[in-house]
Amino acid sequence: MLIIGLTGSIATGKSTVSSILSQPPYNLPIVDADLLARKVVEPGTAGYNAIVKHFEPSTPDLLLPPSDQLPINGPDGKGRPLNRPALGRRVFGESEDAKRNRAVLNGIVHPAVRKAMFFEVLKAWMRGYWAVVMDVPLLFESKLDRFCGAVVVVAVRDPEIQMGRLRKRDPHLSAEDAENRVRSQGDVRDKARRAEARGKGKGVVVWNDGALEELKGEIERAVGELRGGRPDWWSWLMMFPPLGVLVAGWEFWRNRGIDADWERKEARERAKL
Repeated sequence: MLIIGLTGSIATGKSTVSSILSQPPYNLPIVDADLLARKVVEPGTAGYNAIVKHFEPSTPDLLLPPSDQLPINGPDGKGRPLNRPALGRRVFGESEDAKRNRAVLNGIVHPAVRKAMFFEVLKAWMRGYWAVVMDVPLLFESKLDRFCGAVVVVAVRDPEIQMGRLRKRDPHLSAEDAENRVRSQGDVRDKARRAEARGKGKGVVVWNDGALEELKGEIERAVGELRGGRPDWWSWLMMFPPLGVLVAGWEFWRNRGIDADWERKEARERAKL
C-alpha cells in the first residue's frame, strides 16, 4: 500500500483536495492529522490535561467561558473545551515567546497524533486499499514525510491568493493574525520545491491558483503520476507483512537521505545570503 503524504499551507486548498480524493473516482481513505489533533486534546485526555497545566497560568481565557449551556467543569465533568483562538494567539507568530510556546504545544500533540495515525494507516492496509492519504499540514516539519512513499503538496504560486482566501474564510482574523498564521507554516512554494526534489512519482505538486475545475484536473494528473510507476499487483504484494515491512524500511531509509540532501542544500543557500 502506498502512503501518500498530503500537505500544503493554510488556505492553499489542502482540505478541498483531501475531500476530492475521498470521493469517487478515487475513494481513498484519509487520515486527517487536524481531526486527530482535535481528538487527542478533547477534555479528559492526557493531551488536554498537559495543555491546561502549561498554558492556563499565563492564558486566563484558555478555556471556553462557562455559560448556561456549558457548566464550569464541562458537559461531562472532564473540563471545558479549549478556546482555540486564545491558544492560537499564544503559539502563532515569529516572536521567541510564540516559538517556545509552539514547541511546547507540538511536543504535547504530535506524539499522540502519530500514534493515532499509525492505527488509522494500519486499518487502511488491512482493508486492501492501494493507497492511503495522510493529510498533515506540517508533514516536512514533523518529518512524517519519511514514512511516505509519495508526497503531494497543494500550493499556490501567488501568495496574495493564499492571504485573500484565509481572510475570506476566517474574517475574524486581523491582517497581522492572518500573516502570522501563514508564516507559521512556512512558504508553500518551498514545500513544492521540496516535493519535486523527491523525483517523478515520488513528489507531486498540485497547483491551486484557479477555479475548482482546474484543481480537479490537477488532482487527476497527480494521481495518474503516482499510479503510473506502480502497477496494481504492487499493491497486492504489499499485503504480505514481510514484504511490506521490507519496502517500508527501504522507503524510510531512502527518504531520510532525501531529507538530508535537502537540508544540506538549504544550508548552502542560506550561507550565500
